[in-house]
Parts: sequence; structure tokens; C-alpha cells
Amino acid sequence: MQKPHKNIYHRRLEDVKKYRFLSPGTESIMASLSLRHIYKKYPGGVTAVSDFCLEVRDTEFIIFVGPSGCGKSTTLRMIAGLEEITEGELYIGDRLVNDVAPKDRDIAMVFQNYALYPHMTVFDNMAFGLKLRKVPKEEIKRKVEEAARILDISHLLDRHPKALSGGQKQRVALGRAIVRNPKVFLLDEPLSNLDAKLRAAMRTEITKIHHKLAATFIYVTHDQVEAMTMATRIVVMKDGIIQQVDSPQNLYDSPVNLFVAGFIGTPQMNFINGKLLKKDDGVYLKFGDISIKLPEEKGNSEELKPYIGKEIIAGVRPECIVDTPMQIAALKDSSFEAYVDVTELMGSEILLYLIANRVVVDEELASKKNIVIDRSGEQKLTARVSPRSTARNGDTITVAIDTARMHLFDKETEKRIVFKSELPEE
Repeated sequence: MQKPHKNIYHRRLEDVKKYRFLSPGTESIMASLSLRHIYKKYPGGVTAVSDFCLEVRDTEFIIFVGPSGCGKSTTLRMIAGLEEITEGELYIGDRLVNDVAPKDRDIAMVFQNYALYPHMTVFDNMAFGLKLRKVPKEEIKRKVEEAARILDISHLLDRHPKALSGGQKQRVALGRAIVRNPKVFLLDEPLSNLDAKLRAAMRTEITKIHHKLAATFIYVTHDQVEAMTMATRIVVMKDGIIQQVDSPQNLYDSPVNLFVAGFIGTPQMNFINGKLLKKDDGVYLKFGDISIKLPEEKGNSEELKPYIGKEIIAGVRPECIVDTPMQIAALKDSSFEAYVDVTELMGSEILLYLIANRVVVDEELASKKNIVIDRSGEQKLTARVSPRSTARNGDTITVAIDTARMHLFDKETEKRIVFKSELPEE
């Protein structure tokens, strides 16, 4: 594991020692999970999840993220016991739970539609599961009130769901899970029904709840912003297969392949199809009429030698494309001209949508003569620059790429070319 993971994990252990929100004797029992070569196959040969292997430590906040249909919710439902596991083994703690009923797995699940009983008050919704388990009334009252205090919904206990906002309903659904004091919390896109502002607020609230409970959370979302801001580790999935498991920052800085690189980060990473050429003064990436020089430690590396003279894909984060004279002067070997197609002022930054190698023609004349303009050689790029940038729509400006932070990918395998200088220290 990477060192950042260990630091996060140790902080979680401190949280376990610090927080005990329930009365003595009812502290949460922490649980690790082990998913060993899990498969989910449906009749007709459809495989939803393939060879899923993951070790989840006590108190971690794990997020499954990926596009719709990638298998993340199916995996969560297998952990919950709502879907049968076709192959593999699932352990909660030291207990094999493949054939254990959902109610006996000591997990609590929060769904995106809240699933509150409309005829019950908030108190009764939160207490319902405990009543089914014949928990004494005094203990139910204490647990519900304590969970309500943590969630800041004590003043809502007498209301019915129709009198609650979306965020309040989400808190009640979380409260219903908390009072059960489960080993593991499973959350399936719980914020998808909320507006953007409320989603941001609830992200913070769920993170704080995780810290207070010091419990194990497994959370499913298609929103990579949620994943980046909340998780201790993220599991990136595609077509039922794990692509990468890592901390949010390591996923952003060191994606293992093109899919992860493009999925993590907003705006997404720019991809440039180009050819590596060896010249007297170094190695260059050539795309169209533009050539940019690679840093010496990368250009002269053993890892890059097999790719000289071949086509590769370069990945550049929007913030690695700069437009100030000082930055361009420092990166003169990787500077070039680009056309500003669109600008988006975001307040704290400006997004520039650029076209490099732009084909300049008289569009009106070409239209009259039915001439088809070939724009396949144009390279579209997105840059994140300072709000003080003077670039405007229709300008042709000079920009530069910070090649030290540029990623290179094998065009055939789509895997990132890893250099020794990028490997973590032992």
C-alpha cells in the first residue's frame, strides 16, 4: 500500500479510540471485509462482475465509482446479500457470509430513494428495525435520540416524511442505519436525488458522520467528485472489472491506464495522439505541426526507448497547460500556438477550450463549393488558467505544457508508461 493510505488508516484508528457516541457496552464492533475472486454471472452468459478482489480494513471509507453498468451497485448488493454470489468468497470479519441471510450479516444499507414509511414519524422510521428485533423501548428511545443528535435532526422526530426536505430525509435514512449499530454501512448513490448545493453539503455531513462513528463505510456513486472528496480509497470499475484501487490523490496523480486517467478529474485529462521522435538535443512528442520536448529524465529513460519512432498517447491535466509569459518562458521547449474556441469564467479560474493545429479556411467559400474540410488533425485541449488571463474567444495565443507532469500511455494496451522516477520510495 502507498504511504498515504497508512497515514489515513492510522488517523481512523485514533478516531476509533476517541469517539464512543453510544452508551458503554454498545460500541460499534469494527469490521474488515474481504472479497476474494467474486463473480456475478446471470443466465445467458452475462457477467456483471469479474474476479473482484478487495481487502477493506476496519473504519475505511471505500467508494466504488465508475460509469453506469460497470457493476458497482451489483457488487454492493452482493455484500448486502441482496444478490447471490456466483463464484468467490465474501468475508465480513473472519466470517464467511456467502450463504448468510442479509438480516444476519450485521450490515445496514442506505438507498438513493430513502425508503421511508410515509405514515410513520421520523422517530418511528428510525426505530422500526429495532422494534422488529424486540429491542426494549427504553433502549430504542436512547438509540434513536442519540443518532438524531449526531445527525442534527432531534427537532424533526415528530414530523412525517412529507414535511421533510431531501437532505432531512437523507439524514433520517442514515439515522435508521446508525441505530442498528452495524459492522458495515453500505450506501448506494444516497445523494443522487439531491440538488447540487445540497449534495455538496451532504458530502461534508456524511464524512463527519463517518469520523464520529469510526465505522466501515462502502459507498457507491457514479460521481467522481463525491469519490475524490469523501473516500480514503477509491475502487474504479469498468465493465465489471476493477481498474485501480488507490487513494484519491494517487488516482489523480498516477492513473494506471487511459480509462482511469480520463474518468478521474474535472475537467477530464486531455489526450494527445502523437509520435515520439529522437533528435540530437532530446526526445520530442510530435502531433501535427507541433513538437514539444520531453524532460531529459523521461526522454533518456530505458522505459521510453521501445517507444521511440512509435505512436503513443500523451495525457495532460488542464492545469498543466499554462498561458502566462513567465510560465511560457520557463517551458519554452513545450510552447505552441492555439486558437481559443470558448472561454468559461468560473470565478476562481477560467477554462479555455483550445484548438491546436487548427485548419484555417474560408468556411463560407468552402460551403458554396461543397468542399469537405478535414479537421481530423486538429487537437482539442482544455486549459485551466488564472482568472486574470486575458485570453478571449477567437484569440490565437501561446500556451505551454508542463511536460514534467505529462503522462504517457501505450497506444495498444492503453496502460501508462511508468518511469522509475515516478515510483514511490520504499
